[in-house]
Amino acid sequence: MENITITTEYIKLQDLLKFANAVSTGGEAKNIIQDGLVSVNGEICTMRGRKIRPGDSVKFGGEEFSVSYADR
Repeated sequence: MENITITTEYIKLQDLLKFANAVSTGGEAKNIIQDGLVSVNGEICTMRGRKIRPGDSVKFGGEEFSVSYADR
């Protein structure tokens, strides 16, 4: 599991995938999310703007990402 640290209240799902280098473009992120290939906290998520907050878990392509605040 890879931990992604953020300095804001949340990060959008599509931005998290780009930041984690799981996808190379926003268009690619949009497509894989809308195709139902990404899960958030164990449930398929098709909303690319979903707010991912510390404590959430995102899975895609055999990888899992967790989110935490940078200052904690």
